[in-house]
Amino acid sequence: MEVVMNVGTRVEVVLPGKVEPEGLRVREVAVPDAGAGQVVIRMEATGVSFAEQQMRRGRYYDQPPFPFVPGYDLVGTVSQTGDGVAPALLGTRVAVLLKVGGWASHVVVDAADVVPVPEGIGAAQAETVVINGITAWQMLHRKARVRAGQTVLVHGANGGVGSVFVQLAQAAGAKVIGTASARHHAALKEQGVTPIDYRTENIPDRVRRLAPAGVDAVFDHVGGRGIIDSWRLLAPGGTLVAYGSASTRDDEGSKQWPVLKLLGRVWLWNALPNRRHAYFFNVWAGRALSTGRFRTRLRTDLTQVFNALRRGEITPQIAAELPLTQAAEAMRLAESGTVTGKVVLHP
Repeated sequence: MEVVMNVGTRVEVVLPGKVEPEGLRVREVAVPDAGAGQVVIRMEATGVSFAEQQMRRGRYYDQPPFPFVPGYDLVGTVSQTGDGVAPALLGTRVAVLLKVGGWASHVVVDAADVVPVPEGIGAAQAETVVINGITAWQMLHRKARVRAGQTVLVHGANGGVGSVFVQLAQAAGAKVIGTASARHHAALKEQGVTPIDYRTENIPDRVRRLAPAGVDAVFDHVGGRGIIDSWRLLAPGGTLVAYGSASTRDDEGSKQWPVLKLLGRVWLWNALPNRRHAYFFNVWAGRALSTGRFRTRLRTDLTQVFNALRRGEITPQIAAELPLTQAAEAMRLAESGTVTGKVVLHP
């Protein structure tokens, strides 16, 4: 990894283009100041999500032009407030959803976008449930509206989103079937999940044996041809929530086409008179139309996730903790498919 040292005290990781993890650049620049309505957050924990894995390949459907600082979310302490921001916010531990910019020791954000982290939750613990937790919570409760006694299928049950999702679904009283490679099956069984090996087993056949009438909801981040199986496995009245296209991560060509194709399928399926429902989940949906409503919903739902963490309904799944300057190693580890939970970065 190339290291560029400048005068200043903000350490940041830059994604310069389509590069291998070792092509990430670490540099030091001046710490930015908070403008009106803004705060500076001193980062305590950020992490590697699937979005960064797509971004380094130029495959995330609405990523900014290269170069940029990646980092979908972070947890940290407010170290400076701008005009119009309550000084009492200084020293408060907060979480923020960013999409990009989180891989830095200091980050400027609008004060209205921060969500307080309750007392008793550590930075790394909170980091594991920001983007992963809000995604899982909103898909479970706002889209599929899963209820006690229902059966759900979760693809990638050992992953960052999947591991949180499994726990939230069980807290809601649902029975969970989860796909994962064989190395993760023992841990999933301990959690009460029925595991399926997506590499060696026929997923549709196995799910039909487990749930002959179909499942009440499927949560699919894989996309591709497999999304058709996810749809067909639904029981009458069931819901498919697609939230990614992981199967196309290493493809070449248009990064928008897999998402557009998926949206087309969702539209078609919802037009059919079959009592089933399909959604393409985007955590940013609604922000452009109503920023205030989006912020309120995000704050409400993330607070619910943090409360579930405090109650012990979620156990933080930390795959590894590394310093920010080792972002390349963190990316390699996250992409290896050998870990459960989230790879966390510290300043």
